[in-house]
Amino acid sequence: MAPEHSPAVELEVGSRTVRISNPDRVYFPASGATKLDLAHYYLAVGDGIVRALRERPCMLHRYPTGVAGEKVHQKRLPRGAPPWMETVEVYFPRYGRTADELCVTELAHVIWAVQMSTVEFHPWNSRRAATEHPDEWRIDLDPMPDCPFDRVRRVAHVAREVLDELGAVGWPKTSGGSGLHVYVRIAPEHEFADVRRAALAFAREVERRAPGDVTTTWWRRDRDPSLVFVDYNQNARDHTIASAYSVRGTPEATVSTPLRWDEIDDVDPRDCTLRTVPARYAELGDLHAGIDDAVFDLAPLLRWAERDEREGAPEPPDDGG
Repeated sequence: MAPEHSPAVELEVGSRTVRISNPDRVYFPASGATKLDLAHYYLAVGDGIVRALRERPCMLHRYPTGVAGEKVHQKRLPRGAPPWMETVEVYFPRYGRTADELCVTELAHVIWAVQMSTVEFHPWNSRRAATEHPDEWRIDLDPMPDCPFDRVRRVAHVAREVLDELGAVGWPKTSGGSGLHVYVRIAPEHEFADVRRAALAFAREVERRAPGDVTTTWWRRDRDPSLVFVDYNQNARDHTIASAYSVRGTPEATVSTPLRWDEIDDVDPRDCTLRTVPARYAELGDLHAGIDDAVFDLAPLLRWAERDEREGAPEPPDDGG
């Protein structure tokens, strides 16, 4: 067993030096991967993780003793940050408070967060310049407990069919769990409520085309446990999911991994881990590298939303689920 307090190491990250304390502490019991392994992983996918997080308010999922221990959901930048760390102030109306969240602009920011025991990075779908206007529409294909992954694959293809008809480019990735995510870049011209309305209209269209595979039922207790929930609420304000290239807090250190569409039918998300993704990244590069060049106009989806509302489609609550 590694010593609990192994000597610190210093990593050169661009022009910064980041000190990693307790580098040999095991963070992922199934694989034996350590805190230093986690830092080296993020260095290996550096351009990709920075692209996924760049300029976004970012909530941190920290595991001070590894993923078998307590998880800390950290909105505010942890104390003790060096002066070169960057933040963005966001407001939380429910509590009447603000928080200065991490705002990544360089890889050293990510590695310092790892030093502070961060495993998962959960960015907003808006950026610092316009925090109230998302530039990323997120399609979360969330399988219910009895849903096989083959069904998730089928729904992903239906989602792509609808995106193609809309003229939108979707960028798929594993969730790092049992589902799939598809991201679409949008112009930051709409508030969260309208992006969520558009996402719900899209989800309902996918459900119409695959009623035996998909549900948009709001309350979890009312959903068929064998179906895929297209979780449009991930586009609500202050709802976040793990970014592309984020390691997840699982014993196996799974990674939310960008995919090509032609990989959907063969990928096993359990194979995408801290140990395997660096070689994949070295071979393929960042599969989401072109996302900023494919901006979609939400207008057709907002028209779908207006149609559904005229026809009496039930509106979900503002939050929760």
